Amino acid sequence: MRQLLLKPAAKPLVFLLCLLPFTWLAYNVAINNLGANPQEALIRSTGDWTLRFLCIVLAVTPLRTISKTPQLARFRRMLGLFVYFYVLVHLLSYSWFDMGFDVADIAKDIYKRPFILVGFAAFVLLTPLALTSFNRAIKVLGAKRWQLLHKLVYVIAGFGLLHFFWMRAGKNNFNEVFVYAAILAVLLGWRVVQWLKKKQQNSSKYV
Repeated sequence: MRQLLLKPAAKPLVFLLCLLPFTWLAYNVAINNLGANPQEALIRSTGDWTLRFLCIVLAVTPLRTISKTPQLARFRRMLGLFVYFYVLVHLLSYSWFDMGFDVADIAKDIYKRPFILVGFAAFVLLTPLALTSFNRAIKVLGAKRWQLLHKLVYVIAGFGLLHFFWMRAGKNNFNEVFVYAAILAVLLGWRVVQWLKKKQQNSSKYV
């Protein structure tokens, strides 16, 4: 498996797999197969895939560490960019189908509805992460500042979950919210445990 992950074809294959949800949605739009309310279905689906890819990105480090497969790290930036891709399509779908690209109405809607405000905040925070997801950005910012900036992904995960929770609160349907909350709790909890272990190890050196 480790050797396969290092193959030149591995990245293009992962790229194509990441595009499959978008391709499937585009196909269903083309054949008018998104149900009675295709606009809402497209907005909801792209939002769901944003959360799914966010969970996948956050799962890379735990999987890499637990399985002792450092080769997984080479896919993390690509997966992160797909989070941004799907949230951008999600935002464009909302702006187009719900608001008709009326900037004034979009601004009012963001101000009036908390769940849209939180979702938009997550998009804003994701933007600098996407813009600095290349090697030159690390050199310009410095490794420490770059790493600090990219820790915003944890805040973004919280905002994304809150956005989803408030959106589902209107229909009193929280089943999927609890699933994402459990996944994110495990992924973020694992990081807290690792941080505590590292802190304990460092403190024991000076005893």
